[in-house]
Amino acid sequence: MGGPKKKKKLKDKKWIQKADIKKGALRNTAKRMGLISGDEKLSAKDLQIMANTAKKRGNKLLAKRVNLAKTFKKIRKA
Repeated sequence: MGGPKKKKKLKDKKWIQKADIKKGALRNTAKRMGLISGDEKLSAKDLQIMANTAKKRGNKLLAKRVNLAKTFKKIRKA
């Protein structure tokens, strides 16, 4: 017959509020990399460059921040 069925985890509806977000950290990194200056917005191209850099260097924290920014962008569009 089969073993006990695993219960599916319910997605936490307040995951954004619980996320450990440091405001401005991604922008500061982009400025240090020379991608933006002043009050420019981060473009999709900038995020892609940062994601590639994070992957090359093995920087998991930067990769997480870029992915979170992409997620927020999707949420904003919806």
